[in-house]
Amino acid sequence: MKSVNEIFQDKLKNTIYTEFMCKKCGKPINQTSITRSSTCDFCGADLHSCINCKFYSKGSHYDCRETVDELVKDKERANFCDYFSVAAITSSGSIATDNKAANAKAAFNALFGD
Repeated sequence: MKSVNEIFQDKLKNTIYTEFMCKKCGKPINQTSITRSSTCDFCGADLHSCINCKFYSKGSHYDCRETVDELVKDKERANFCDYFSVAAITSSGSIATDNKAANAKAAFNALFGD
């Protein structure tokens, strides 16, 4: 019988794409590093933007789960945020999170079903 951790890891492997997606057009991002000047190869959208960041959370303080000091007004434009980390997209289309609550919920669902 598998442990809770093994079940959780199996579920996580089957849930997250290995590629990142542009939140503007939904196409895969094939770049290995994202800089402030990086743009999507398909639609030309800025990639170093709030909407492509794993910390973007509409409704949070400044729409960010990090403790940013300044408001970024245009969430789709390139910015200088030091917290930027490109967001992995799950098979359901939502941003994959690495927080403890989400991990615990996924482990629970893996054990007892969705």
